[in-house]
Amino acid sequence: MTYVVTENCIKCKYTDCVEVCPVDCFYEGDNMLVIHPDECIDCGVCEPECPADAIKPDTEPGLEKWLSVNADYAKSWPNITQKKESPADAKEFDGQEGKFEKYFSPNPGSGD
Repeated sequence: MTYVVTENCIKCKYTDCVEVCPVDCFYEGDNMLVIHPDECIDCGVCEPECPADAIKPDTEPGLEKWLSVNADYAKSWPNITQKKESPADAKEFDGQEGKFEKYFSPNPGSGD
């Protein structure tokens, strides 16, 4: 099992989770984070830290797409280990449906 970042992170991109990760397995995209599945130790400390409830265990049904997104982009996006300010409009996007199709950016973030 590993944890995955799901759609609700898009355009919210809270970074509370990276601060508690003991193995620094988060990677930063332009408008979301992902977890490297080979680096995640399944400790689960990140899940309750996410204000957008966007981190889920990969054992939940229907997360295959997100496991793939996390694995693919963790290879090319920079590592992030420190909390940053969330986007000013993050609350406006929290809970919106269809964010992947509307807003997902494959571009990397700045990392640490």
